[in-house]
Amino acid sequence: MWVNPEEVLLANALWVTERANPYFILQRRKGHGGDGGGGGLAGLLVGTLDVVLDSSARVAPYRILYQAPDSLVYWTIACGCSRKEITEHWEWLEQNLLQTLSIFENENDINTFVRGKIQGIIAEYNKINGIKEDDDTEKFKEAIVKFHKLFGMPEEEKLVNYYSCSYWKGKVPRQGWVYLSINHLCFYSFLMGREAKLVIRWVDITQLEKNATLLFPDMIKVSTRSSEHFFSVFLNISETFKLMEQLANIAMRQLLDNEGFEQDRSLPKLKKKSPKKVSALKRDLDARAKSERYRALFRLPKDEKLDGHTDCTLWTPFNKMHILGQMFVSTNYICFTSKEENLCSLIIPLREVTIVEKADSSSVLPSPLSISTKNRMTFLFANLKDRDFLVQRISDFLQQTTSKIYLERNISGSYISSDDEVFTRSSSLISASPHKSLSSESEGERQFNLNDNGIPTATQALMTMYRRRSPEEFNPKLAKEFLKEQAWKIHFAEYGQGVCMYRTEKTRDLVLKGIPESMRGELWLLFSGAINEMATHPGYYEDLVEKSMGKYNLATEEIERDLHRSLPEHPAFQNEMGIAALRRVLTAYAFRNPNIGYCQAMNIVTSVLLLYAKEEEAFWLLVALCERMLPDYYNTRVVGALVDQGVFEELARDYVPQLYDCMQDLGVISTISLSWFLTLFLSVMPFESAVVVVDCFFCEGIKVIFQLALAVLDANVDKLLNCKDDGEAMTVLGRYLDSVTNKDSTLPPIPHLHSLLSDDVEPYPEVDIFRLIRSSYEKFGSIRADLIEQMRFKQRLKVIQTLEDTTKRNVVRTIVTETSFTIDELEELYALFKAEHLTSCYWGGNSNAIDRHDPSLPYLEQYRIDFEQFKGMFALLFPWACGTHSDVLAARLFRLLDENGDLLINFREFVSGLS
Repeated sequence: MWVNPEEVLLANALWVTERANPYFILQRRKGHGGDGGGGGLAGLLVGTLDVVLDSSARVAPYRILYQAPDSLVYWTIACGCSRKEITEHWEWLEQNLLQTLSIFENENDINTFVRGKIQGIIAEYNKINGIKEDDDTEKFKEAIVKFHKLFGMPEEEKLVNYYSCSYWKGKVPRQGWVYLSINHLCFYSFLMGREAKLVIRWVDITQLEKNATLLFPDMIKVSTRSSEHFFSVFLNISETFKLMEQLANIAMRQLLDNEGFEQDRSLPKLKKKSPKKVSALKRDLDARAKSERYRALFRLPKDEKLDGHTDCTLWTPFNKMHILGQMFVSTNYICFTSKEENLCSLIIPLREVTIVEKADSSSVLPSPLSISTKNRMTFLFANLKDRDFLVQRISDFLQQTTSKIYLERNISGSYISSDDEVFTRSSSLISASPHKSLSSESEGERQFNLNDNGIPTATQALMTMYRRRSPEEFNPKLAKEFLKEQAWKIHFAEYGQGVCMYRTEKTRDLVLKGIPESMRGELWLLFSGAINEMATHPGYYEDLVEKSMGKYNLATEEIERDLHRSLPEHPAFQNEMGIAALRRVLTAYAFRNPNIGYCQAMNIVTSVLLLYAKEEEAFWLLVALCERMLPDYYNTRVVGALVDQGVFEELARDYVPQLYDCMQDLGVISTISLSWFLTLFLSVMPFESAVVVVDCFFCEGIKVIFQLALAVLDANVDKLLNCKDDGEAMTVLGRYLDSVTNKDSTLPPIPHLHSLLSDDVEPYPEVDIFRLIRSSYEKFGSIRADLIEQMRFKQRLKVIQTLEDTTKRNVVRTIVTETSFTIDELEELYALFKAEHLTSCYWGGNSNAIDRHDPSLPYLEQYRIDFEQFKGMFALLFPWACGTHSDVLAARLFRLLDENGDLLINFREFVSGLS
């Protein structure tokens, strides 16, 4: 094939010249064909070098070089895998270019003409064959050719990247290349005449670890059900391992819900300065990973894509400082987080922006940018490298998404909203206060400092005034609730209120001391990010309720069965009004997300959400929980909860090692943690205490649940070590959780299920929920969200593969009595049947992959294959599949086995045909 001209420094090294003329040279790689100069030891050495060295020549054994007269520089203009292909190119050059080149007078004209002609041929070929120009470099395209050729992969199998490494086969390292594609991990080595190949499907991987040994500090271990593979000597092991994790995760997602990989075609074009060896797919995956981290950090909707980030400073009026951090820009949001952890973070939805303007740079504040929002807050960023781009981006968004008119002011880059009124700003923004309306109170606000009890010292006077109303009317709990509200109002005055508020360590401290009842729904919406999805989907919930009314399926049946089991002890769900609201929210979500539908425990969580939020708000809180904050928790196999259960076991081993072995022997960790995680402690702790846990969860995420679970174990170490069986351990933990109280709660006491079932044993001493949460932060606060994600990946592989093995065993156990095949034979047939289904998911088929895999069906019917897949297996397995009538026989047998006429057959039907 013709290739874009690429400079070659040593034209004759490891190559044999077969033809030559004044301008072009046809060469053959030593060790490839020919009579002399290429065999024996030289050929072996060259073959080895082709594998070890990252040279473009390693793909094709033939090439054509161009060289201008009197020049020492050569250019590769064509390469070929066969002598016939390269000869055709050579003959074309002799017939069409050789005579023309003699006309030119200087070397530069000849070079320009040849390069232009070759590039024109490539462009014309692509146009005729409908080949779209992509972002993959020439070097990577050559790697793709080699990948497909070496491993017999079809064109549909997309290579993501390839890396030089060593593969350990026994005690001998084989230096070669590992190729990472969307569905496979492949390795190839050719050393001293010996070839080594390895192909592993990502869906077969059970464990992926980065290990360190004395001999090799960086090694990647890849485990399947039947073998272990070790790779080492990577130039960039971190990048390689992260990519392996991503691809394994995509494979697990495919096993979980049949969700295949689709490349994002909306990525920006490759920049000139980008690395040479990079594919569009690799950039796609990198962009996905960054967007996932960005969404998780700021609790943003699932479809939000990160465009980029840059270092900058943010002026924080609450402490009069310029904080160093990073600004993140995405489709609909501008976010900021400080370099110093928990110091300050900020989320600005572009829908809230009214003005964006640039001010004059100064030595004190270079490249300042001011962003004003609808709630009269102004944010001042500085030290921005791409300020002009950012201003243009925001102004474009404002013009595209609203019908407002944005006028350009005298200050360059300033845009003003004509919504309600025109705001005027001084071009000097350094001294301007974003909260001028509060400036008269600033002196008084400085006096409010939280004491050890979480009560503003200056509000003790308010408490005294509250007492003076009437001694018999004084209620300490109501007084404390009132003071909590005042503390939050003061916080809002200083840090802002709503989605654009400054989120600091003080915000978290206030949450840990309890959110007031009257503010709980508002703050849950804010911290979970549900407020953003609700704001951008007006009317969505009402439409969903209307569409789902009167519809019946398995999910609605399960919902109806569980409605009256949802906080039955709470008055709100002892009447039809509360039950009807719960029904509408759960049914609407089941129709929104049929992959989840309905799962037990969703009713308990949703009923609590409805106590503090309106119906629509509760719905979007449920969306945030199921789809972002607790991923895969509520699907048919509660995979997410099982994954976190495994993470919890690992954390327990690290943080309470004295208890871990005992708990493993009793089998308690897996039993207790599932209900704790699925219901956020709502089903195992008194209601008024459990809602405080939910407060912390919405603010801090899943790490709070892990910390609290560890704190519960830690508080009961001695008692648990003396337990003789799992029942006794469950009783200890159950009684402890029953005794967790919230003395600040203003709610009437609600009987708790566990306490109703407890025996006459002496009551457990009361445990204060706020003290328990504080203890969990003091002892286990070092657990980080990124650590949890790493552990989740490891456990996800284990959990999903265990579930797949369980499914296989259940299928075989069900069908073994109906056939003469042995259990081992049935397991092999099932693996082959499933592999054929997955292969069609990779590379396409005549029917929809989703139709062929329905997790809601019985095990035997979950995976189904169409005729094209069946035909391939028929030729492989059936003894009479030979001769000219093989396809006709396959079609007749397929119709016979397809009892329901849906043009698909399941595993039971397939085995009956084989029998």
